[in-house]
Amino acid sequence: MTGNSLKVLLVEDNALNRDMLSRRLGRAGFTVITAEDGAAALDEMRANAPDAVLLDMNLPIKDGWTVASEAKQDPALATIPIIALTAHAMEADRQKALSAGCDDYATKPIDFPALVAKLEALL
Repeated sequence: MTGNSLKVLLVEDNALNRDMLSRRLGRAGFTVITAEDGAAALDEMRANAPDAVLLDMNLPIKDGWTVASEAKQDPALATIPIIALTAHAMEADRQKALSAGCDDYATKPIDFPALVAKLEALL
């Protein structure tokens, strides 16, 4: 399992989740950039052009649905794959994330091997 130094933006407002997931992604070979809220996520996407975004949907300032929608409407960001990360596991929640512009969906708690497989499939 290797990220081949692909750059991933991890957007997570919970410090423990952000730290744990960023360390695991780093060990899997990904270069990890982090953001703690939706506005910072869009700023980081523009500044760092990540290969993919892991986006918590329940964020301060701008929620994940807004971030995904705005990113997909911006020609400079529209092609960056976004995977929604959420505790909401219902099919309607998945559809809402995909409709907002997310390319895939992962529920919390995160199944890390499955998440890496999703990243690699999108990249």
